[in-house]
Amino acid sequence: MLRLSDQELADISGYIKENYGVNLTAKSTLIEGRLGCYVRGKGFETYSDYFEFAKNDHTGEEMSNLINRLTTNHTFFMRENDHFEYMIDKVMPWIETLSDSNDLRIWSAGCSSGEEPYGLSIYLLEYAAKRTANKGRLDTTILASDISEKALAIAQEGIYSGENLSALPAEWLRKYFIDLGDDSYKVTPELRKNVAYKKNNLLESIPARKPFHTIFCRNVMIYFETETRRALINNFYDMIEPGGYLFIGHSESLTNFKHSFKYIQPSIYRKPTE
Repeated sequence: MLRLSDQELADISGYIKENYGVNLTAKSTLIEGRLGCYVRGKGFETYSDYFEFAKNDHTGEEMSNLINRLTTNHTFFMRENDHFEYMIDKVMPWIETLSDSNDLRIWSAGCSSGEEPYGLSIYLLEYAAKRTANKGRLDTTILASDISEKALAIAQEGIYSGENLSALPAEWLRKYFIDLGDDSYKVTPELRKNVAYKKNNLLESIPARKPFHTIFCRNVMIYFETETRRALINNFYDMIEPGGYLFIGHSESLTNFKHSFKYIQPSIYRKPTE
């Protein structure tokens, strides 16, 4: 395996940290595992030579490829789905009290390959189907973003293995996925059109016509340095409707950061209404 020197680790991780907020300072094994064979296959003898090539590629394609390889994270359907249940049981009743309750605004920030927004979308479509007729149509479209073009391409294609879908109830698998054979399944057009995907670097703002009712940013901030996390938390606060919710990963916490969110329970926070 092509070995990564301490200087190469410092150069690559420093660049990615400064430009994308992702902290790979202690991730030499990850970089070697995800880039080693690729770098050799491109004809480079060192990571430094490849890194210079990527930085000097004026099309931006190679740097995008590098970022894709280093930031795409493993996930699966129904991961931490107690958040989805809380969304239906607690958050939706609050949204129903709002004057614009039909205009549901949810952001899946750092959506990776689509498992989170599609899973959440299923819950929302099921909720909308049971909604009383006199409340009108509920716009259940979810905004989903990620920095990785590779992850977004997988999400937009919407094809997953049976193993990835193993935690999904059989009824939902039949209803929202098309069996392609060979243990692979594709999201139905109904489910696919319910998620709007967009490439986004979380260090940059994302266009939003109104504040979000809810932001899901789960198991993403653990890869960021402290200052970046602090900035993200404050940005999320500004982008959430008063009374709105922020969901983070079960292994994450806002305890060590100064913020104005109200703690609800582990990994769930709410913006005060006043």
